[in-house]
Amino acid sequence: MGFLRERMGKILAFFIGFALLAFIVSEVVRSGGSFFRDDSNELAVVNGEKVPYDKFNEKLEQNSAQFKQQGQSISPQIASYLQETTWNQYLSQLLIGKEIEKLGLNVGDDELSVMVGDNNPDPQIARQFADQQTGQFDRSRYNQFKAYLQSGKADPAQKEAWNNFVKDLIEAKKATKYMTLVTNGLYVNSLEATDDYEAKNKLANFKYVSLDYTSIPDAKVTLTDGDYSAYYDAHKASFKTPQELRDFEYVSFNAAPSKEDSAAVKQQAEKLANDFKTTPNDSLFVQINAETKAPLAYQRKGSLDPKLDTTMFSAAKGFVYGPYLENGSYKVAKLVDTKTTFDSVKTRHILIDLASAGGDDNKAKTKADSIKKLIQGGKSFAELASTFSADKGSAAKGGDIPAFDANGAMGAGQGNLVPEYTNAAFKASKGEIIVVKSQFGYHVIQVEDQKGSVKLVKVGVVDKPLTASSKTQTVAYSKAQGFLASLTSDNFEAEAKKEGLKPRTAEDVTAIASGLPGLDNARDVVRWAYKAEKGDITDKVFTVGDQYIVTRLTEIKPKGTLALEAIKKQIEPMVRNEVKAKQLKEKFDAAINGGASIDQVAQKVGGKVVPVENIVFANPIIPGQSAEYKVIGSIFGSAINKISKPVDGTQGVYVFVVNGFTNPPALANAIKQKEQINQALLQRSQGLVLDALKDNAIVKDNRAKFF
Repeated sequence: MGFLRERMGKILAFFIGFALLAFIVSEVVRSGGSFFRDDSNELAVVNGEKVPYDKFNEKLEQNSAQFKQQGQSISPQIASYLQETTWNQYLSQLLIGKEIEKLGLNVGDDELSVMVGDNNPDPQIARQFADQQTGQFDRSRYNQFKAYLQSGKADPAQKEAWNNFVKDLIEAKKATKYMTLVTNGLYVNSLEATDDYEAKNKLANFKYVSLDYTSIPDAKVTLTDGDYSAYYDAHKASFKTPQELRDFEYVSFNAAPSKEDSAAVKQQAEKLANDFKTTPNDSLFVQINAETKAPLAYQRKGSLDPKLDTTMFSAAKGFVYGPYLENGSYKVAKLVDTKTTFDSVKTRHILIDLASAGGDDNKAKTKADSIKKLIQGGKSFAELASTFSADKGSAAKGGDIPAFDANGAMGAGQGNLVPEYTNAAFKASKGEIIVVKSQFGYHVIQVEDQKGSVKLVKVGVVDKPLTASSKTQTVAYSKAQGFLASLTSDNFEAEAKKEGLKPRTAEDVTAIASGLPGLDNARDVVRWAYKAEKGDITDKVFTVGDQYIVTRLTEIKPKGTLALEAIKKQIEPMVRNEVKAKQLKEKFDAAINGGASIDQVAQKVGGKVVPVENIVFANPIIPGQSAEYKVIGSIFGSAINKISKPVDGTQGVYVFVVNGFTNPPALANAIKQKEQINQALLQRSQGLVLDALKDNAIVKDNRAKFF
């Protein structure tokens, strides 16, 4: 008991410590992460610096929002493109930011004052505050916006957005300074200018005879390990990969709609067509029955689908067209109404924006209504426009806007008006003055003229997607499940052949790839591939679109220089051509030894002599052949009237004789030539700098865990 009393503290500490350790371990196992390393938000690690997922995702959402603002939908492929583009932007900014930090580059207060000042602001600010009509920077509009931001009524979200915008301008300016430092070190000397001039202007005339690689059947060529190794060692730099890659093969079971499915959907569409003819409420019928719901609106000729455009403008009201198959759906269209309206409307306007009203919507509306009353009371529209309109381009012309059609189009190169403006102007009477709100503020509009006439149609469309029935899907899925159940570690190809299936190959798949050859939105398959080991077969059937997929991982290609075994299949055609080249060279060597002219060489090898004139070094293409860099390079380094040694090219082996060279006049203006080369270097420099920074960076990319 005495022993226990003396050591009880230590014993209790031990058991408490053990219990805590057990708790920690259980949390690690349960969460799948490290207790000591918070990696749940770690998108990547670049040169030891963590990239938080939430910060990256914020930038990704901004880019996605900008894409949506252009009226584009985000498909899986677009989402993958935006994610990759955002990653490259983020990585570039991070790497350049470190270089800027090392060099101590900064943007001073005076410099920032110029950048955001109203005399000569940064080009991005000038674009944001450009006049709608002239495209020129609108200084007064910019000043109004800055005054609004400094007022107590400014929206906090707008102020934050502006501050973030200015921060981005500062970072962009620093990056420009960094790139200027790099490009200022570029120099083109006179020798380089002369070489470039001669490469583009020195002409070569020659004759050649060639033996194509296809002249030797593939079956007669045996490739050895030594052949592969020799090619691999000579081209090892070509097999370096900047990121980990996966290869896998897969078979797909088609679950696309059958003929029976198509007939069933068409029958549903035919019933809808009959009901559509007699419905008392066309708009409600479309909203209830259409898969793609769209409000009924008047449209002019050329704006409908081609099939409808050719029928609806000559049809009677109530005419029903269809069912017809288009873009994977059976559709039924009904001519709901027709009308004739003006072909174009001429207006003038005065724009009252929110900035000029201190950000107060009610004040802007009140001001616009007051101006309307002044005009109705006899005040000059042009003078009021010049004084009050925020649209300075039209204000200088008395508020005049070019004539526009029902879609708001003002003619070639003049852009479109916003729908609110267009719709209101077409509904108003000639001479009428109206006030309309748009995204730009309140418009005081006067309709000056209405010209021509155009027929408009209102067409309702009901669509039924052509989808596979549950029976079709079940049959295809059952086949896929049966195939999966029959697989072992080494019978994938044999079982596919037995089922009459041809496996497809997906090579060099990146961790964030969204699709595969012929398959869209295959992220689940890619995620599986990056968790599997070489030779693994999936433990489930994947659903990708209307296909059921069974896969097998065939290769893991780690970042860095790939091993020979990893690219052996890929380089096989080139290795075979090298072996063929040796045989063809031997044939040429024998002919050259006994031939005094290229004609005799051609006769002995069974080829023909082809004359070629006026080839330049900078454009190494032999007429009728592909680009032959090695051959053309050899020609420009050869003596005249001498039979060359055999040269292995892209398509075959060549022997040639140079008839002569035509040298260009001496370079008279080396300065201009230098400027041209230097300009080309400048255009490539930024991309090359970023590539160099990325090559030297140590990047652990965890994006596949998040997307």
